[in-house]
Amino acid sequence: MTKKANHPVRTTEKTLELIETLDTDDGFRLSELEDRLEMSKSGIHNHLSTLREHGYVEKDGDEYSLSLKFLSLGGHVRSRSSLYRHGRSKIDQLADDTGMLANLATEENGRAVYLYQSRGQYAVNLDTHVGFRLPLHNIGIGKAILASLPRERVEEIIDQWGLPKATENTITDREELFEELAQIDERGYATDDEERTEGLTCIGAPVNLGGEVLGAISISAPTKRLGNAGFDDDITAEVESTAHELALDIKYARQ
Repeated sequence: MTKKANHPVRTTEKTLELIETLDTDDGFRLSELEDRLEMSKSGIHNHLSTLREHGYVEKDGDEYSLSLKFLSLGGHVRSRSSLYRHGRSKIDQLADDTGMLANLATEENGRAVYLYQSRGQYAVNLDTHVGFRLPLHNIGIGKAILASLPRERVEEIIDQWGLPKATENTITDREELFEELAQIDERGYATDDEERTEGLTCIGAPVNLGGEVLGAISISAPTKRLGNAGFDDDITAEVESTAHELALDIKYARQ
């Protein structure tokens, strides 16, 4: 869990709040930012001017947006991840073999963070993308991670974020979630039966290395494509084997 600073710097907090707001859309006018933020127009302008000076914000006409400098930073951070380095080719292969959208994610600060995605021939368009953060409890890739974590850590995550409801199928009861996580741990894979998006099913499997959960992989597809039971045995087996192979690759690379 992320620790709170003993003496937070308010100016830094305001800058980060501005950056995170800019990240929600393609561009904002100064007046629009003033409506969204608890800051004066002059204060927002000063922050934007400083960010522009350092190359983190661009201005097109009267609209401000984040620059591609963040892509460089994010790419560098991602490249340090062994899960990403070893997993990319396997996710590509999984997408090719299944024809679906294949995903690779890890857990950070109690959220699922997508590191890589690959689109198969029949992949659906979703709102997820590299760097996207989602709750862990209502997606297959997230539940695969939760099932591999110690109960104490899962409790911390629930205390921090709760169990918000996305669809009628979302698990919002703590004990019900723990019951499902126990089943996932026993069988080795997780499913998301329209728990975040109606009409969409996901199958996820954890990438475990000697008790250390590095992340998870998953495939996402329309429920009707994965069968009436919500999953297909052959595809499930392929997801599990891909996760296992990825864990072995990382293990041997560490030796």
